[in-house]
Amino acid sequence: MKGSFSRLLLASVITGVLVGLAVAAFELLTVDILLEEVLERPLWQQALAPGIGLVLAAGLLRWGASGANPSTSDEYIRAFHARAPHLAIRELPGKLAAGAATIGFGGALGLEGPSVYSGSVLGVAVHDRLRRWLSHGDVRLLLTAGAAAGIAAVFQTPATGVIFALESPYRDDVARRALLPALLAAAAGYITFVTVLHPDSAIPSLGFRPGPIELTDLLGAALLGVAAGLSGRGFARLVKMTKDITGRVAWWKRLMVASTVMGALVVVSDVLFEEPLSLGPGLNAIEWVIDPDRGLLVIAALFAVRMVATLSSLGGGGSGGLFIPLVVQGTILGRFVGGILPGDEAISSLWPTLGLAAFLGAGYRVPIAAVMFVAESTSGDSYVVPALIAAAVSQLVAGPSSVAIGQRTARIGHLESRLQLPIATALSTDELTVPPDATLAEFMELHVLGRRRRTVPVVDGDSYLGLCTLADLGDVERADWEVTTVADVMRRDTPVGRPDWTLHDAVAAMENDRLDLLAVVDANGWFVGVVDADEIVRLDEILDEAEWRREPGG
Repeated sequence: MKGSFSRLLLASVITGVLVGLAVAAFELLTVDILLEEVLERPLWQQALAPGIGLVLAAGLLRWGASGANPSTSDEYIRAFHARAPHLAIRELPGKLAAGAATIGFGGALGLEGPSVYSGSVLGVAVHDRLRRWLSHGDVRLLLTAGAAAGIAAVFQTPATGVIFALESPYRDDVARRALLPALLAAAAGYITFVTVLHPDSAIPSLGFRPGPIELTDLLGAALLGVAAGLSGRGFARLVKMTKDITGRVAWWKRLMVASTVMGALVVVSDVLFEEPLSLGPGLNAIEWVIDPDRGLLVIAALFAVRMVATLSSLGGGGSGGLFIPLVVQGTILGRFVGGILPGDEAISSLWPTLGLAAFLGAGYRVPIAAVMFVAESTSGDSYVVPALIAAAVSQLVAGPSSVAIGQRTARIGHLESRLQLPIATALSTDELTVPPDATLAEFMELHVLGRRRRTVPVVDGDSYLGLCTLADLGDVERADWEVTTVADVMRRDTPVGRPDWTLHDAVAAMENDRLDLLAVVDANGWFVGVVDADEIVRLDEILDEAEWRREPGG
C-alpha cells in the first residue's frame, strides 16, 4: 500500500510538470502573441476579431478535436463524477487551439478553462500510461491533481489551484481524498510555469488601503455579499440559459449573432471607455475600473458590457473558462459599491477585492478558493477576514445556482455510490411466480419448501397482482390450506418498482414495508421481475472483488 501511494505521488508530480508546460505554451500563444496583436490593431479590425476567433474555434473543434464540444472546466467536473473517468488526449490539441483562437482573438472568456481541461486530460493520460503501477481508483485522484495544476499554473496561485480542484465538483462539499496528490501537482505545475515564462502577476494589483479593518468594513462586506450573491445568481442563470441555447440553435446562427454583438461591443467600449475593454479575459478592465476618477455610470456600463461579451463568447461556441470573467465582474461590482459609500471609500482597494471574492464564490460555488485567491493574488492579506464574510453571505444569497454544469451537492459514500446503480443490475427477470388461483398447500410445497422462497410475486398472465409471503399462511388454519387460494391471502398494497429506478429507490421501498423482495412492473402494470435484497448484497461483494482484482497485485 505504501509503495502504491508513493507511485501515485510521483505520478502527481509528473502530471504537474506536464500541465505547467502545456499551460505555459497555451498562455504564450494566446496572450503574448494573439491577443497582444489584436489589441494593437485598428478599431475596425478589433471589431472583426472576435467573430474570426469563433469561426476558427468552430473549425478547430470540428476537424482538430473530432467534433468535441467547446466546454472545458465542465469536462473536468463531468469526468470527476463518471464511474470510469475518461478524457481523450487526442482531443486536447484541438481544444487548446480552439481556446487560443477564442480568447486570443478577443473572446471574453478565461484562460483557466482550457488550463483546467488540459490538466484533467493529462492527469488521466498519465494514469493510463502508468496503470501497471497505479490502482484503478488513482485515475480520479490524478484527474483532480491535473486540474489543480492547471489553476496553479495559469494564475500562479498553487493553493487556490488545490482548493478549486477540490471544491468545484460539488456545491456544498470538497473532494478531500485528492488533497495530497493535488498539492504536489499544483506545486509542480506552478514551479514549471514560472520557470518557463517568468510571468508578471496574473491579476493586476488592486492596491492596498492602509490602516486596520473597521466594524463598518465588515458590515459593508456583508452588504457587498448580498449584492454579489444576487448578481452571481442572475449571472449563473444567464450562463445556464446560454449553454442550453447552444444545444438547440444551429451553430452558424449562434456564431453570426455572437460575432455581431461582440463587434458592436468593441465600438461601444471605444465610445464609453476609450479602450476595447470588451475584448479578452478582462484584466485590462480591472486596471481601468480601479482608477478613482471613474464615474458610477460608466462603471455600471462596463459591468453590463463585460457580461454581454462573456455570454456572447459562450453562446457563439467559444472555448474558455468563466473563472476570470467572474473575477472581473466581481471587481467591477465591488468598485461600484465602493463608489456609493461616503468619504474616501471610493478609492479603497477593499471593495473591488471583496467583490472579487464574493462574486467568484457565488458564481462557481467555491467560497474557500475565492478567499484563497484573494490572499494569493492581491497584496491585501488583512482583507481575508472581510472576504470570508462577503463570500459566506454571497453563498447564502446565491442559493444552489452555479455557472458550472454537473456539480453535485455533496459527496456520497461508497455504499451510496453503489446504490446509484440502475435497478437492472440486480433485477431477476426469470423469477418463478404463483398464479392467484393456486392453493396455499401448493404455494407451501412448490415455493416455500421446494425453492426456499419466503416471498413470491402473484401474477395472472402478465399482470402483477401482489405478493404472497410465508407469514400470510399463519393466519389460515393448516386444514384449510387445500381450499384457500393465494388470492385470498396475498398482499395487494405492497410497493412496486419501476425499470427506471435506481437500487437506492428499491432499497428505500423495501425498507419502508420491511420487505426482502420487490416486484418490478412496467407502466402498464405488467410484471417485469424482482429485486431481492440478498442479490443487492451479493452485487456489492462482486463489485468489491472486481475492483480489488484491478489493483496492482490483485
